[in-house]
Amino acid sequence: MTKQLSSRVATRTLALVSLGAVLAPAAAHATGVSAGTLIQNTASATYTSGASGGTVTSNTVSIKVDELLNVAVAGLTTTPAIAGQTSAVLEYSITNTGNGPEAFKLTADPAVPGNGFDATVQSIVVDSNGNGVYDAGVDQVLAPGASTPAIAADGSLKVFVIVSLPSGATDGQTSQVKLTADAATGTGTPGTVFAGQGDGGGDAVVGSTGASSNANDNLIASLATVALAKSAVINDQFGGHQPVPGAVVIYTLTASVSGTGQAAGVHIIDVIPTGTTYEPGTLTLNAAALTDANDVDAGQASSSGVDVNLGTISGGSTKTVTFNVKIN
Repeated sequence: MTKQLSSRVATRTLALVSLGAVLAPAAAHATGVSAGTLIQNTASATYTSGASGGTVTSNTVSIKVDELLNVAVAGLTTTPAIAGQTSAVLEYSITNTGNGPEAFKLTADPAVPGNGFDATVQSIVVDSNGNGVYDAGVDQVLAPGASTPAIAADGSLKVFVIVSLPSGATDGQTSQVKLTADAATGTGTPGTVFAGQGDGGGDAVVGSTGASSNANDNLIASLATVALAKSAVINDQFGGHQPVPGAVVIYTLTASVSGTGQAAGVHIIDVIPTGTTYEPGTLTLNAAALTDANDVDAGQASSSGVDVNLGTISGGSTKTVTFNVKIN
């Protein structure tokens, strides 16, 4: 009789547990039932005594699910970001792999062992509008020590780390920046308990990640160096090349850009030397004629000098300017 009663109780209890699992309001997450969910269970027993019998029920046992603190960080920059004259934007994702909403404190560390240079971290920015693109002045800049907005369980947040090149970095050097996310509630060895700090009023328990995760993104220094060379060819009025009064001097200015980056706003300026007179209409850029007037083309020239705007020049490129003067 005792064995039969035990079997019936066990069967009924199993049925109730199964039914509770079906009716539970919590959605399934990577780490299980949502924090704060009440798991409730009541057992029952049926019996007979002589010609009669009955059913009794146990008290209801309620268990509130604790919040499990877990996080995963991933670097999203698939090819090294270009760090040059302008700031570089590194992209990361923060995924809350716990079972309750949690905010995270972010730290960007540019001093990764093996770096060719250590970048200068300017700011950590949250993708506030969720468009996946860094929007300066729109996306939220996190103050030092501040936490991200709470991320839902299984939710992800895109984060940008804005960095610049330090002085002394050379063209082609590589570097990494490590972003670390720590649960705002706390971190520690797996199993560490933060009493009463879990979502829904339960405890918060550190999960297998230690409630902390990090990932690296890659940078490469892309710099440009400008060199300027000047040469002169003399053509005298006698068919020779002597610098006599009346001879024409053809000046050639060659701007060369080396490196993998770009040089921006390059101007060539040259003063007409004393003892000579500029010959109007002789200014050229890469063998193409420029007007002397300050107009829509890249150059201008007068009796005082020449000024040619070369704009942005990529590494490995060369620009050539020529103009003529006559020896007085």
